[in-house]
Amino acid sequence: MIDRPASDQPPISPLPTARPLPSLPPMETGIRGRCPRCGQGHLFQGYLTLAPRCAVCGLDFSFADPADGPAFFVMSIVSFPVVAFAGWLEVSFEPPLWVHVLTSLPLLLIGCLGLLRPLKGWIVCTQYVHKAAEARLAEPQAAPPADACISGCAPVK
Repeated sequence: MIDRPASDQPPISPLPTARPLPSLPPMETGIRGRCPRCGQGHLFQGYLTLAPRCAVCGLDFSFADPADGPAFFVMSIVSFPVVAFAGWLEVSFEPPLWVHVLTSLPLLLIGCLGLLRPLKGWIVCTQYVHKAAEARLAEPQAAPPADACISGCAPVK
């Protein structure tokens, strides 16, 4: 091993964000419920409540606004197989209502609750990676002077 003089060694920075962070896939970090920037801190404070910031790198999660997206996708994903199962069960066996309550309702609840957190994490991490922000109206541009040519030509005299 070659010893370098102290002046040739890179400086050590106390800030955790001073080092370049790798680009982490939003699906992997979101499904695991990890910070989209460092991949180590927790994204959630509770089951579905986002933490205010990452405890490891300090990323502020106030940019995240998944709104109803996760719930919509979960309902769309889970409802089709469960409704198909309930329809098949009804057509094939004509069971009483309590059989549907004991079979279809738990499938629906387990499917929805099992997918809601990973999908919310994925949407939040995707918002971070793509720098998604709330839509804003553009500032109005100043009108050109009355004697200016729109195509950039010299004014006519």
